Amino acid sequence: MGSRIKQNPETTFEVYAEVTYSGVSCTGKDPEVRRQFPEGYSDQEVLQTLTKFCFPFYVDSHAVNQVGQNFTFVLTDIDSKQRFGFCRLSSGAKSCFCILSYLPWFEVFYKLLNILADYSAKGQDSQRSELLETFHKLTIPEPGTSVHLGVHSYFTVPDIRELPSIPENRNLTEYFVAVDVNNMLHLYASMLYERRILICCSKLSTLTACIHGSAAMLYPMFWQHVYIPVLPPHLLDYCWYMLLGVFRTTMWTTRGFYAGFEDEDFIDFLTKTC
Repeated sequence: MGSRIKQNPETTFEVYAEVTYSGVSCTGKDPEVRRQFPEGYSDQEVLQTLTKFCFPFYVDSHAVNQVGQNFTFVLTDIDSKQRFGFCRLSSGAKSCFCILSYLPWFEVFYKLLNILADYSAKGQDSQRSELLETFHKLTIPEPGTSVHLGVHSYFTVPDIRELPSIPENRNLTEYFVAVDVNNMLHLYASMLYERRILICCSKLSTLTACIHGSAAMLYPMFWQHVYIPVLPPHLLDYCWYMLLGVFRTTMWTTRGFYAGFEDEDFIDFLTKTC
């Protein structure tokens, strides 16, 4: 089977959302979309799912340390094509900037999110709206093309058809830093055997980067099964399926989490036992 990346998407991104979350369980409130672009985006099912993936942890002292980190979740559409949710946490891990796109342009969207977060912090609403509108209307350029969206907003279109390289590929670079060679080979073999794989880490950026990096190592093959780079607490039942990533504090607060998992299926980046 071929790639699960959608060919020739209509726009550079589907929706941009700023999501807030009190993190206080007693209020019974879920994360909420405070601002979105386009304003007329009406797929409420996608927005509701997106908000929960923006906060794949219980907000506590550990989660606060995730502020400023970039991470990426994946949603699979009805045609089995992957949509990438590029995120940046801020405001004590109670606010998240998210862009949902079919384009796996990690470095581009992370850079864009940092600029948007800076605009929001400074109250530069007009600059933020102008940047989003320009990028949304942009005809998707050919790989290798330099694109200028503004004075401080420019990037080169990545070529996703090529084997990723270091240091250009952020995910692969972080993967090689976090995991030693023996465990990397062990994970690669497990993926080739299509085993169930659960990856745990206390840093969201490292967690999702390593999962995306390990999947990229399969080139020219592609992972075809359940693929959830970061799993929100409300979906913990999915931990019996294929390639998953779980934030460490979420795992610790779940009784019997390890039940049914063999040692070779479990990978912990914090202790470098992977």
